Amino acid sequence: MLTTVPTTAPHVLVVGTGQDFPARIRTAAPDARISVLCRAGGAARVQNPDLVAEIVEVTPGSAGEDWMRLAKAVHAAHPVTRVAAFGELDQDHAAAIGRALDVPATAPETVALVHDKAAMRARLRSAGVDPTPSELVDGPDGIVAFLARHGGPCVVKPVQGAGSAGVAVVDGPERAEAAYALATTPFDGIPPAGVLVERFHTGPQYSVESFSAAGEHEIVAVVRKFSDPATAVELGHVTPPPEPVGPEVPPFVRGVLDALGVRDGPTHTELVLTVDGPRVVETHVRLAGDEIPELVRIATGVDLAEATARHAVGHTVLPEIRAARRPGPRAAVWFALPPAGGTLRALSAGDAVPLLDPGDPIAEPLNSDSRLAYALAGGADALEVARRRAESVRALVDLAPVRPTRLL
Repeated sequence: MLTTVPTTAPHVLVVGTGQDFPARIRTAAPDARISVLCRAGGAARVQNPDLVAEIVEVTPGSAGEDWMRLAKAVHAAHPVTRVAAFGELDQDHAAAIGRALDVPATAPETVALVHDKAAMRARLRSAGVDPTPSELVDGPDGIVAFLARHGGPCVVKPVQGAGSAGVAVVDGPERAEAAYALATTPFDGIPPAGVLVERFHTGPQYSVESFSAAGEHEIVAVVRKFSDPATAVELGHVTPPPEPVGPEVPPFVRGVLDALGVRDGPTHTELVLTVDGPRVVETHVRLAGDEIPELVRIATGVDLAEATARHAVGHTVLPEIRAARRPGPRAAVWFALPPAGGTLRALSAGDAVPLLDPGDPIAEPLNSDSRLAYALAGGADALEVARRRAESVRALVDLAPVRPTRLL
């Protein structure tokens, strides 16, 4: 039977497997208690399980009520001081649990807006932050109709998605059917939530890495982003950007975060700098992926992962971030992307870091999970060095089966 144990030490309930944050949390607060609430099978993926007091798995297919019931049982035994989710999957459960336990966590309304790209677009338009037209569609005809009303090209993507999966740029009606099929393809356990079509913005791409506390948003770094024009898969990032970024970007990002109700924690906001000003692609209430936090640490001295862990145990981190900031060298990462899906048979990574092992499948259509390796570099020519290292990767791939021929 669970019994209540009074405690003054922080108790962080991590929803999800927690990545490497158990060790980071323990560094931030050596007396912290860490509990993990995750999907069935997640316990095997918890790093440093010796630092975790308890791992509770939710049975497959469980509804939100089951997550809540188990969280309340953990809280009854050892009162939780903060609920944290360090990835996007199950952020909705974390937000609902935080509200139910009346402890700090991202608001459920904010998580809903960030995860639902259609709702995010509608909120930003109504707030006067970003006028990008967008529509939910229930078939290829909806894409064709959007093109007729707004012109092309447009972007077709899942309402809820990740890793550039299911995203297609459509420049004519003839591509609508394939784009809709791609956007409705399941990916990484994310449930289908509809298909969104929106205007495609032309211009350089950036991400803005920020940290918020009590509604105050500190812009830590602006990162230049490069994507594959055919697949929209992100190929590389560099900070500071090679070119000057206008002063309109920080207030625009703060406006986006305010409109979405972001109050606390790290955010990763992707945007395009068009001739009409910044336009948001999407934002996330989590740290960036793709080694971007490491680039930020090299270039600015700010360790956003450390700040996230310290925030999770109750530290006031914005003054720490400002005190840590200092100009550093340019930092870049570049990814090696295969030409097609299949099965990886051999990989020669050289100075790059492998992301896949021989025998691993290479997802097709290509998305972020298809990337073979990445290379980091620092210094004035960091972008060129990282790209050269990544493009020197050599892979032997068994291609996916040939599609059957259709005779007309």
